[in-house]
Parts: sequence; C-alpha cells; structure tokens
Amino acid sequence: MRPGVGRRPGGSADLWQVHWSYCPYRLRFIHPFTTNHGTRDGTDAIFIRVQHAGRAGYGEVTLPPYLKEKPAQVIAALPGMIAAMPDDPRTALGTIDEWARTAGPGLRAALQMALIDLVGHVYHITAGQLLDISGSKEGVMLVTLGVTEPDRIGLVLSGLPDAGGLKVKVAGNGVIDYVESINKLANKLLFIDGNQGVDSVGELETLIRRCGSDRFLGIEQPFGSEDFDRHRELQARVEVPVYADESIQDLADLEKVGGAFGGVNIKLMKCGGLDRAVAIAQRAAGRGMRVMLGSMSESSLGCTAMAALAPMADVVDLDGPWLIANDPFQGIGLEEGKLVGPTGPGLGVRSVVDLPWVPG
Repeated sequence: MRPGVGRRPGGSADLWQVHWSYCPYRLRFIHPFTTNHGTRDGTDAIFIRVQHAGRAGYGEVTLPPYLKEKPAQVIAALPGMIAAMPDDPRTALGTIDEWARTAGPGLRAALQMALIDLVGHVYHITAGQLLDISGSKEGVMLVTLGVTEPDRIGLVLSGLPDAGGLKVKVAGNGVIDYVESINKLANKLLFIDGNQGVDSVGELETLIRRCGSDRFLGIEQPFGSEDFDRHRELQARVEVPVYADESIQDLADLEKVGGAFGGVNIKLMKCGGLDRAVAIAQRAAGRGMRVMLGSMSESSLGCTAMAALAPMADVVDLDGPWLIANDPFQGIGLEEGKLVGPTGPGLGVRSVVDLPWVPG
C-alpha cells in the first residue's frame, strides 16, 4: 500500500505507512472435538497483521471444514484486497464494503478486526468505543463439551475451566440418556447444541421435562437451517429459549425466520465482521430475542474481538482459548466462572508466539 495522509483528532498531520502480512496456522484442540458435523483435532486459521509506526493490529480467519469459505481462497484473495484498500486505515474501516465487497465473511471479519485493532492502538481507544457498543448485560459464560464417550465424560469435564454454564454438543440417537448422564455430573446450567442433528421435537421436550426447565439456559439449532416450523413448534412447547445458529447468518436471515426462535447465536466467521454482529444483536434485541456471542473455535484473538459485544449479550460462548492447545494470542480471561473482558486499546489482545509472517 502507498502511504496515506490522515488527521489525528487534534488536527496534526499523520502519515500512515502500513505493512500487511499473514500467517496460515493450525489451531489444535486439547481433546478431539466431536459435533454432528464430525470429529476433528483442530481448525485451520489464517492470522492477518497490519503494522504502522511500531504498532500492530491483528485479525483472524478460522474456518472449520464444513464452511463454504476455504483457507486457500482467503490467501488467494488477500493481495487484491490489500491493493484496493484506502491508504488511511480509518477510511478503510468506513468503506470496507467497497474495497472488500468480494471477500467471504471470514476474510471480511479478519480485515476489519485488524484495522480496528490498529486504529485503536494508534488513538488509544478500545474496540467497544470504536464500535459505539452500549449495554450493561453480564451474559452467562459457557464452556463446551463436545460429543464424548460416556466413560470419558467425567474426565473431560474435570479438565474444563469453571464457567456459568456448560454447552453440551449432541448428535444422533440417545440424546435424552446422554444429557441426563451429564446433568448428574455437571454442577452448572446446561445449554444444548444440536448442530441440526436432533431427531424430533418430542425428544427435546421429554428431556427438558425429565431434567426440569430450570436446568437449561437454551437449546441451539436442533433442526435444519430451513426447518423453521419444527423450531417454532419446539419454542412453543418448551419454556427454554431456542437459539438460531445456521438459520441466521445475517440481518436478512433474521427477518425471514418469523418468530421461530427466541434467540440468535452470532458468529464473526458467519456474519462477516464486528459491525454486522452489532447490527444483528441490536435488531434481535429490538424484536425481543436473546443474544448469544459465539465462535468457530477461534483463538484468543477472534474470541476477544467478539467479547467487545459482551455488554449486549445474554449468553457468551467464547471458550476457544480454553479448548486450544497452541493459542498464539492472549486476551479474554475467566474469573470465578465469569468472562474477564479486554481492557487495553484496540481489541485488547497481544501476540505471545513469534509467528512466521508472510508479506501480504
């Protein structure tokens, strides 16, 4: 990129000379992670860095294999995006849908993330201030238990950090017995994630009746992404909020679900950026829906970026840092089961590994 000239709030000229780089990276899970989509030992990620005057901003694209967007596509698209970007990162933030209009949602989210981080560091303001985040909620923090063999449940639970709730991945038959066994072992509220793999409304209704609705924080996407009727039926038959994941990717999806859900799980890699996440959260809350912040097993970088929206959230599912064995960043924390958000400028993260950056 050519150097650009901008103005600081005080009015003095500020020459922007920025340098972009990226790093493909394999995030490895501490334990193999099983959902209705299958079992994997990690997730492919691409970290993006933009540097100016000794400061750096970071972004993350983390893409599970079932997403349409692929790492090779991201790497191939990066040079063109960087070449088309305005010189001043502040201008780039405001015009991202012009120069990055062909970017997939993960790449758009990562580019915006890096720019927000850099601008925040230069002007000593937080991502929340840049995004004009408002709210005073203290959402329940979740940690996730992937689909686990019954004889290993206790062992895996003992290795998870303390949090306000336990997200339980379920798949296929035997959901009732499986969750009931976890309910007996876990001394915390449960959040059921079906990943579109639950067989029937009646199965979940029976489960909730047996365990008691007060044991559950929510049920996430038990049926197919277009199966609004069964989600609507389930929400009418249980007192537990039913959250959309695959059914709501953007604002347009939010409008078409027609009251089928009581909440929405918002993910950066699906919606395409922090600005879009804020818009979905605001619209959902305005419609009386609960707001959940989710992730695609991102590192501390992506999860800390999303944590900027925590004051808007009822449930926070940003536990990637505690599931990953080789997290190259440090950001959010957990204290007495509650999320400890970032306090520094920008995203509030720092790199803790010397990554092999490739010039962009």
